Amino acid sequence: MNKRIIMKFSAIIFDMDGLMLDTESIARCAWQRAALDWGYTIENELYAKAIGRRIQDTTNILLMAFGKSFPFDEIRKRKQKYIEEYIAEHGIPKKPGLIKLLDLIDELSLLKAIGSSTEKKSVIRKLTLSGLIQRFDTLVCGDEIQNGKPAPDIFLTTAERLHVPAEQCLVLEDSETGIQAAHTAGMIPVMVPDLIEPSKKTTALAYKIYPTLNEVTTFLYTWSARH
Repeated sequence: MNKRIIMKFSAIIFDMDGLMLDTESIARCAWQRAALDWGYTIENELYAKAIGRRIQDTTNILLMAFGKSFPFDEIRKRKQKYIEEYIAEHGIPKKPGLIKLLDLIDELSLLKAIGSSTEKKSVIRKLTLSGLIQRFDTLVCGDEIQNGKPAPDIFLTTAERLHVPAEQCLVLEDSETGIQAAHTAGMIPVMVPDLIEPSKKTTALAYKIYPTLNEVTTFLYTWSARH
């Protein structure tokens, strides 16, 4: 995208898994372990195609890879069991710098929202368990819109609920599909990679790419000092 100078934004939209919560690696491990229970191997490269996508899209990706006989529903249930066992023992880990970033956004009186491909029931549960549910003005999830990322529906719907123009929304994402969706929505895409490093295409679409949320906080602080 055009690396323009940001003159104004009034809302920040967060992805959840892999961006705020360190859950993407947990989910990958659970999917791979569950699939092995049925004799299937989900390579990291295949799993990467599903990162940032809705469950409907993940279904299609795995069925295309393994065929229609792939027992998706059963494996998904087993995957969820493994995730629940992990959470019960370890809790839900937050990404470094998340709380500091949220606190700064509050100080700047900017709106905050979640735009996640995950189903709403799961989003609410994870945010509740991690003590974050009250920190956002609205949530838009994968089962609330027609087209999942990389389509812009999730982010455009989020902007509508916030009553903020798309061009005044900064989007924080860890996935390439999320960056593409934010760019298509006419928003300001900022990437904090998790399991996958950005491709050249994604690098061109992103306004900024930072290694952690700590650098996002520094960027936002610098931005606020100039406006």
